Amino acid sequence: MLRELHQELGIPEDYGLDRTKPVFQEATELLEVGPNLVGRMQRLTPATAGAWTAMQGAAADDGVTLLIVSGFRSIDYQARLIRKKINAGQSVSEILSVNAAPGHSEHHTGRAVDIASPGSRPLTEEFEDSDAFRWLQANAATYGFSMSYPRDNPAGFVYEPWHWARNA
Repeated sequence: MLRELHQELGIPEDYGLDRTKPVFQEATELLEVGPNLVGRMQRLTPATAGAWTAMQGAAADDGVTLLIVSGFRSIDYQARLIRKKINAGQSVSEILSVNAAPGHSEHHTGRAVDIASPGSRPLTEEFEDSDAFRWLQANAATYGFSMSYPRDNPAGFVYEPWHWARNA
């Protein structure tokens, strides 16, 4: 299924073969954790949902607001994101520098969250200048979260200071 989907999207046949971009299975048990910035309900695995809620509450207690931009994404949803960008004129190579191919997104696990905060544009490097980012650097590990894609990460993705995932 993934091979055919990759062919349809024009994703190179060798994508992920070097193991820098692992294949992630879709989570099957998910809980709603609230709407994102545009009102779309987000879901995470039960353990991650509990950790996210606790982390979000602890940050709020410290005067820091953590907003969820994106949680679980199905393989089909990931493919739709890529199709939308292709239809908008972006090249596949450009897209794959910021979005994993379907089957290779950490969001499939239900353990990854894209985080924003008031005062910084979502999904941009400027998030690293926010109080939320500084709070995450100091406290996220307490809740089992770590930043997945630091600068020069082995997966080859652009730096994503907003993308944090909880270990299994």
